[in-house]
Amino acid sequence: MELSFGSGLLWGARTDAVIGSTPDDGARMFGVLQDVAIDFDFTNKPLWGQYQFPVAIARGQGKISGKAKFAQILALTYRDLFWGLSSAAGQFAVSFNEAQSVPGSSTYTITVTNSATYNDDLGVIYASTGKRFTRVSSVAAAGQYSVNFSTGVYTFYSGDASAAVEISYTYLPVTGGTKITITNQLLGTTPTFAMRASGPSSTRARRRCVPAPTASRSTRASTFARATASS
Repeated sequence: MELSFGSGLLWGARTDAVIGSTPDDGARMFGVLQDVAIDFDFTNKPLWGQYQFPVAIARGQGKISGKAKFAQILALTYRDLFWGLSSAAGQFAVSFNEAQSVPGSSTYTITVTNSATYNDDLGVIYASTGKRFTRVSSVAAAGQYSVNFSTGVYTFYSGDASAAVEISYTYLPVTGGTKITITNQLLGTTPTFAMRASGPSSTRARRRCVPAPTASRSTRASTFARATASS
C-alpha cells in the first residue's frame, strides 16, 4: 500500500491550434493547485427476461471527467483551455479609493494618477466621513463633482476646497497583463486540450479533453480567491 498526500500538479495544453501560433504557445499550469478529481463514469445495460433480476449485465457508454480547484488565476489558462480565443497585451484595472486632496484655490480640479489610461468613474467619497459625492455635469454645490472621461480630470465645487477625498475609477494600462475579449462564436466552436496530472503516487494523462459547460471563480472575505475548471 502506498499513501499519498497533497494535491499534486496539473497542466493543460491546447491541441486544436497550430503549435507556436496564437493562441497556442505552450502548456498552462494550474498554479497553487487545491485539489483534482478524475471521475470514470459508465452506464450498465441490464438484460431482463420474465424474472425480476437481469440475466446479464454489460457495460455501456462511458466518459472520463475531471475537476480542479486552483488559486493562481492566469488569464492565458482561460484563453487557451476554455474560450479558445486570442488575447492582447494590457489589462482592465481598478484604482480603489485613491487618496487625493481638492486644491485650496481655483480651479479645484484633481487629475487622477492613471489619467493617461483613464476609462470610467466609480465614485468619490470624503476621506474623513466616507460620505459619497454626487456626480453632476456642472458643479454647483459642495458634495458634487464632475469628471472629464477623456482626461481623467475631476472638478469640485469651491466649497470643498482643501477637502481630502478618495476617488475610485477604472483604467486601461497597456502593459503588465493580458486582455481577452469574449466574442460571440459560432455554435459548436470548442477548444480541445491535453491534460497532465502528476500526484504523489501516480501520473495521469488525457490526450483529448474539452472544457465543461461552466468555469467559475469565487472570492470570500476571509480567504483566498479560487477558481474551478472542469473537463
